[in-house]
Amino acid sequence: MPRYHLWTIGCQMNKAESQRIAGVLAAAGCEPVARMDSADLVILNTCVVRQSAEDRVAGTLGLLAGMKKTRAIERIAVTGCFTARDREELQRRFPHVDLFFGSGEYEALSAWLEAIAGPGDQPPRETPLALLEEHGGTPGVSSYVPIIQGCNNFCTYCIVPYTRGREVSLPPEHVEAEVRSLVSRGSREIVLLGQNVDSYGRDLPGRPELADLLERLQPVEGLDRLRFLTNHPKDMSDRLIRAMATQSKVCEHIDLALQSGDNGILHAMARGYRVEDFVRLVGDIRRALPHISITTDIIVGFPGETDEQFEHTFEVLERLRFDAVHIAAYSPRPGTVAARKFSDSVPKEAKRERLHRIEKLQEEVGGEINAAYLSREVEVLVEERKRGKWCGRTRTNKLVFFEAEEDYRSALVHVAISRTSPWALQGEVVYN
Repeated sequence: MPRYHLWTIGCQMNKAESQRIAGVLAAAGCEPVARMDSADLVILNTCVVRQSAEDRVAGTLGLLAGMKKTRAIERIAVTGCFTARDREELQRRFPHVDLFFGSGEYEALSAWLEAIAGPGDQPPRETPLALLEEHGGTPGVSSYVPIIQGCNNFCTYCIVPYTRGREVSLPPEHVEAEVRSLVSRGSREIVLLGQNVDSYGRDLPGRPELADLLERLQPVEGLDRLRFLTNHPKDMSDRLIRAMATQSKVCEHIDLALQSGDNGILHAMARGYRVEDFVRLVGDIRRALPHISITTDIIVGFPGETDEQFEHTFEVLERLRFDAVHIAAYSPRPGTVAARKFSDSVPKEAKRERLHRIEKLQEEVGGEINAAYLSREVEVLVEERKRGKWCGRTRTNKLVFFEAEEDYRSALVHVAISRTSPWALQGEVVYN
């Protein structure tokens, strides 16, 4: 039985696609292994959103070239955003790669596996959902379900529209079928995914919205929690906010990317909203869901960002007090508008200082927000065991650790919080 190692970096969409790739491989009779040097076949599911991610891909491909030369592995396949560029050029740069296939091109992978399989060992031609149901095994307690691919926004710093293409939504009945399949096999939480999940359905007949989909999934028996990401502030509707507030299975957490707190920088980024719009949206969400946790994304050092413009961002973060802030220093991505039009003019030292200032601020804010959970009981969906403790998440997406000898995997438990930090909560099980 061929052994494979599936290497995945990048967003949750990549993780969801790797689950489907695993189903195709299982259908072909392949067995997963934990290490590259134990595999006959290595598949890289790649990301190029940031330069650091692309550097990791190139470095790993260099490592695999040496492993293949010494016959430590036999075949290499590459998928994900890295493969969106000229395939012929990729093949010239990396001649040791046996197959480049695009994101979601599961049939191409299946056909290739069929071509290299021995006589009488042909993988079945099935849909990715059928492959997952029959060969995907038991899914995790929380499972990702992509509902829309691509993005139409073309933010100037972002490579996604060029690697993933324009928005294409999965019909609601297909989403429901996959959710029901995952729940029937053990998932209790579903995370609906899209590069811009708020645009879901605009390309479908009847133009169903994300709010419609959330309502459609409410009756699924065995489904306890629903989440969705990634959100774009300009595309979030009042109806979606009402659905979040009224649909009991939708969790009280949302990730809403600000990116910058300065209107000049937002305009240069082509984000399509002003700071005032974002602040008003956060206010609307918090009025509808007073106990919601909101996380955000920030890019520091965008081309031309002055000290004063950075201070505007810092002041917005101080004012809005997010539960978590995901921070990145700008790096130019070839092919994007920003890389063509703007010089990467902010020195690395300035980017690093701005990043560290926001990290320090968020450590204080996150610590104060999480301290309010002390001595409270919270509902935790247990996902796994880490470093000798069980861990899971609250409906507000707070990471919670607790000690117990019993097997609590996939359980919904109530935990009394006894310790807090800016990053996690700890406590003891009260009941389940």
